[in-house]
Amino acid sequence: MIFPEDFVWGAATASYQIEGAVKEDGRGQSIWDTFSHTPGKVVDGDTGDVACDHYHRYKDDIGLMRELRLGAYRFSIAWPRVQPDGAGPVNPRGLAFYDKLVDELLAAQISPYVTLYHWDLPQALEDRGGWTNRDTAYRFADYAAAVHDRLGDRVRNWATLNEPWVAAYLGYGNGVHAPGRRDPADALRAAHHLLLGHGLAARRLRPGSVMLVVNSAPVLTPAQVNDPSAVPSEADAAAVHRIHALLTRQFLDPAVHGTYPPEVLEAAARNGGTGHIQDGDLVLINAPIDLIGVNYYNPCVVESGPGLPADAAWPGSEDVRFAAADAPTTAMGWPIVPDGLSRLLVRLSRDYPQVGLMVTENGAAFDDVVENGRVHDADRLAYLDGHLREVWRAAQAGADLRGYLVWSLLDNFEWAEGYRRRFGIVHVDYATQTRVLKDSALWYRDVIARNGL
Repeated sequence: MIFPEDFVWGAATASYQIEGAVKEDGRGQSIWDTFSHTPGKVVDGDTGDVACDHYHRYKDDIGLMRELRLGAYRFSIAWPRVQPDGAGPVNPRGLAFYDKLVDELLAAQISPYVTLYHWDLPQALEDRGGWTNRDTAYRFADYAAAVHDRLGDRVRNWATLNEPWVAAYLGYGNGVHAPGRRDPADALRAAHHLLLGHGLAARRLRPGSVMLVVNSAPVLTPAQVNDPSAVPSEADAAAVHRIHALLTRQFLDPAVHGTYPPEVLEAAARNGGTGHIQDGDLVLINAPIDLIGVNYYNPCVVESGPGLPADAAWPGSEDVRFAAADAPTTAMGWPIVPDGLSRLLVRLSRDYPQVGLMVTENGAAFDDVVENGRVHDADRLAYLDGHLREVWRAAQAGADLRGYLVWSLLDNFEWAEGYRRRFGIVHVDYATQTRVLKDSALWYRDVIARNGL
C-alpha cells in the first residue's frame, strides 16, 4: 500500500494542550484557563498551566519530529498570546514564540500547518459574549490577519478553525467544554459566528492554502457499523440524514456551497430563531478554501427514537436515539471502526469534489505504561495501522487525499479529561517532562520512510 509521492505525513497538537507557560511573555487569559480552574470542570482538577512545557521545550520536540521523519507539523496558535484581550495591538513577545517555532521547523525541513483557533478564545472576548457575539467573528479575522502578516512569508498552510461543532455545541450547548454554557440558542448562534469568522479570516490568509477542519464522522445505524450494505428503516434513515446535516453539512455546506441545510435552519427556528443569520452572511462564509481537514476518531451511531427530546449537544435532534456501536473501544470509550474513515472520506470527496481532503487528526487513547524505558502500545499501533489502510483504500476509491496527520505527537492535556487520557505517540512524564518514543512512533517513522504500509 504505497501512497503518492507528494503525500504529506505529519502529526498534530494544540496550543493549550501542550504549551504551558500560561502567564509568560504577556499572554492573556483564555476560556480554557478559566474553565480548567473552575472546580469540577476537569478530571482531577487538572489544568493546562504547565502541560508539556512545549513553550520552553519546542526545540527538543522538533528534534523528536525530525527523528520521526515528519514532513508536516500541525500546531495551533494561542490567540491570547497574540492579543491578550482578543483585540487591539499585537503582543510582540507572544508572536515571537511562533516566529521561532516556524523557523526551527523549517530548519528541520518540516512544513508548518498553522491552526488559528483550537478553542482557546481570549477570556476578555467571552466576557463580551464570546462566540454568541457577532463581533467576535470580526475580531477573529483581525487576529488572523495579524498572524498572517507576521508568518505568511514562511507559512503556506493555514486552518481557520478546528472542529467548530465541538467549540459551539460542547462549549455553549451541553457545557462540558469551555466556556461551559448550556443553551441551545447560544450554541446555534456560536456555530454561525464561528463560520462567519472562518469566512472573514479566509479572505485575509492569502497568499496561502486555506483549510477548514471539521470533526466529521460517518453517521450510521447500529446495523451499518459492521455491515455497510445494511438497509435502514425509513425512520432510521431519516435520523441518519438529520444528524449528518447537524454534524457535517452544517459547516461544510455553507463554507463550500454557500447554503445551510434545511435541518439546521429548522433547529435554529425552534431555538431562539434565525435572526443572527444576516443577509449576506452566507456569501461571506463561502470564501474559497483549498482543503477540508478531517478529524476522525469513530462513527456517530443513531437510530429512530420517537418521543425523545433533543440531546443538549444536538439542537434539532428530537426523536433520535444516539446508540452504541458493536465494536472494541479505546480508553475514551470510543468505538474502533477503521472502515468508518474510508466511508467518510469517499463521501466527503463525493459531496465536495472541488475541495481536497487531508486527515488532520486520527488517533486513540490507551492506558500506556513505561517498562524498561519503552512503551509497548500495541493497541494504538494496531489502531493507526487499521485506519491508515482505510486512508489508502479511500484514495484508491478516488478520494482526493493530500496527507495524514496523527493525533497526537505528545501525550497532553486532554481537555475535560485532564491528563488521564494519553493520545500521544510520544509518552510524556508530566512530573519530569521526559519524552519517550512509543512503539507506535517507531512504527510510524517506518511508515513514513517507506511512504506506505
